[in-house]
Amino acid sequence: MSATPTTPPPALRPYLTARHELLWDEADAFAAEHVAPRAARMEAAPGRVERKVADLMAARGWFAVTVPSAFGGLSAGHVAKTILVHRIACVSAAAAAILQATLIPVGALLHFATYEQKGRWLPRVADGSLLLSIAVTEPQAGGHIGGIETTAERAGSEWVITGSKIHIGNSHLAGAHLVVARTAEAGVSASQALTAFMVEANRPGLAVSDHRPGLGLHGFSAGRLDLDHVRVPEDHVVGEIGRGLSVAQSSSILYGRPNLAAVSLGIHEAIVATTAARLKTRPRYRGTLSDLPVLRDRIGGMEARLCASRILAYQSVHLLDQGLPCDADLINAKYLGHQWAVQSAQDAMELHGAHALDRDYVLQRLWRDIQHTYPPAGTGEVQRIRLADAAFDEDHIQWSERLAAEAAWARPGPTAA
Repeated sequence: MSATPTTPPPALRPYLTARHELLWDEADAFAAEHVAPRAARMEAAPGRVERKVADLMAARGWFAVTVPSAFGGLSAGHVAKTILVHRIACVSAAAAAILQATLIPVGALLHFATYEQKGRWLPRVADGSLLLSIAVTEPQAGGHIGGIETTAERAGSEWVITGSKIHIGNSHLAGAHLVVARTAEAGVSASQALTAFMVEANRPGLAVSDHRPGLGLHGFSAGRLDLDHVRVPEDHVVGEIGRGLSVAQSSSILYGRPNLAAVSLGIHEAIVATTAARLKTRPRYRGTLSDLPVLRDRIGGMEARLCASRILAYQSVHLLDQGLPCDADLINAKYLGHQWAVQSAQDAMELHGAHALDRDYVLQRLWRDIQHTYPPAGTGEVQRIRLADAAFDEDHIQWSERLAAEAAWARPGPTAA
């Protein structure tokens, strides 16, 4: 497989500082040294959760890339976050998924936790001693937040949480889970009925089901949590009681969607690089497959989609770092980034012929991995509905403006860890 770009393409230069480019180099070097040698092993043993890569990323402080330095973080912003996820996903989408999944609850804490709560949780994320998950999706409700059935009932100075969560990223690695539960009677609007709680993984009554590998992202755990009358102190409520919907929605838009756009982008780059390398080295008609106009047309379409995906992914988080309203841009980056990568993956499978079906060939992994960036943080239908809201000027809540502006990254780019 040919290498993906080792330096940022010129089209990304408006969004990057010199320090961003240092971080780009650092992420590439990390992926080459620590992720690439493990990628084949992760693929060959899908029932095994990859822990070493998580430890290595944690040691670099990358799970706290957007956390202010006051809490031990890199204070580097969303463009820096996208660089890390994107560059690692070029080599292993599963490793990138481990990183991006903890970054979502970190974002929720940044925007909704009290200063004391931030001081309790974020320094541990920054020093690598704690990974987090966000637990919203349920067996019956799926991604329909308003249909959450997990309940939390007050019992003196504690809350008692009962229910189940599924498809929870980093379920087997997280030392604490941000759980969204129902705290109001049935019939109350979801905007007032849900509350977010920090729940440590070792709380009595919390069980994590055995890891079951999915179609792709082998080495990444996205499992089930069962909570049977799990008790947490009152000071574990994140945000106001009844504001859990805001916690979940804002985290999904400001962190989940751009994170997944970055994962899709990394996979997309690997797909195009793999296919171009194959066509350039496969002999045919006194030349190579890359000499055939009909195949050049197909690879040209893939490259066009890839270039557009890069711009969407980086422009949206650049706006977010500036504290500008960009909810629709973040949504679109996730939606089209996935859609275009899937289209390129299918083209690549066809251009490789039967070779694409070889189990040990990297393209099969890439095709399976890209399927995993569709459902999280809202399916394509959900994204289009949100974009329709923007078209009709009905997107009344701009989370990017309301929350990100509070921490606009009006400072130089990140320092390499």
